[in-house]
Amino acid sequence: MINKLFVALGLTVLLITGCHHSEEAKEEEAKLEVTQPLRKDTAIVKEYVSQIHAFRHIELRALERGYLQDIFVDEGQAVKQGQRMFKIMPNLYQVDLQKAKAEAEVVRIEYQNTKSLSEKNIVSPNELALARARLDKAEAEVKLAQTHLNFTDINAPFSGVMDHFNARNGSLVDEGDLLTTLSDISKMWVYFNVPESEYLDYKIAKTTKAPVNVKLKMANGEMFDQPGVIETIEADFDNKTGNIEFRAVFANPNQILRHGETGNILIDIPYKNAMLIPQKATFEILDKTYVYVVNKENKLEQRLITIAAELPHVFVVKSGLKDDDKVLVEGLRKVHNGQKIGVNFVAPEKVLSQLELHAE
Repeated sequence: MINKLFVALGLTVLLITGCHHSEEAKEEEAKLEVTQPLRKDTAIVKEYVSQIHAFRHIELRALERGYLQDIFVDEGQAVKQGQRMFKIMPNLYQVDLQKAKAEAEVVRIEYQNTKSLSEKNIVSPNELALARARLDKAEAEVKLAQTHLNFTDINAPFSGVMDHFNARNGSLVDEGDLLTTLSDISKMWVYFNVPESEYLDYKIAKTTKAPVNVKLKMANGEMFDQPGVIETIEADFDNKTGNIEFRAVFANPNQILRHGETGNILIDIPYKNAMLIPQKATFEILDKTYVYVVNKENKLEQRLITIAAELPHVFVVKSGLKDDDKVLVEGLRKVHNGQKIGVNFVAPEKVLSQLELHAE
């Protein structure tokens, strides 16, 4: 009876051991695709929401009080510098000018008489100086009246495009009332916000004074046909958002862009000798990115990596991997840390070419 028991136990142990070896054999027989990081010069495209402003955009306001007598332009019209745009009824200011001229003529005659008497030593030099001062004041009043009259004509300070009218013919306008706005859209200023970390990367990478070229994607998804250049960076960061504002300038010869439009600025950021791995070779745990590295014993080691940038189907790795590390590419959900696998090594160039990599 005891012998039969030992035989049964022995058979059980053999069966368990056989199954265990069978599972290990199957585990080792499963060959999974493995590759290495690829070193390559590449570039990524950063995209930033932007606001488009005219190079010059001003409000045209009434400089005098009165009735709007004439409008010589139309809404949306392109005007030339110096072109007549509005006229405020000038009657009152014409009368003031005539009055000032008449008073100045009286004072001029008085000055001439005083000067003649002074030459004959009939009046003192002080009396002549007072007469001269009264004449200077009268002439200044004429110039002031002439200036007020000139202000009734409102001309374009520069070439640009008119906006809508805020007053119509016959409207009574006060000094300072808004009539319209005028935009010089021969070139456009495009503003976009850059996070602090990307600003630092930009400043560190920019080793020359050469301008940085950018592109503009318009609201309809089409690319603007003129290249742009980053012109200035504001002095301070916005403490609420952690961003700083950049300004790019674009020529606008066909006047496609208008003040107040939106778009997206595209910047090509080069990465020299970048380490590239397929995105499908990674997985995330609590917002951290990991890969499986195959060691010399063909066992998997879970490795934390840092991503520098993202391309279509590909990550640029900042840290966590070495050039000769072998990285698991397929079956990530079917394996676990420490598992031994069969290795099917595929050259990184072939792996990345199959991912439709569009980076040069």
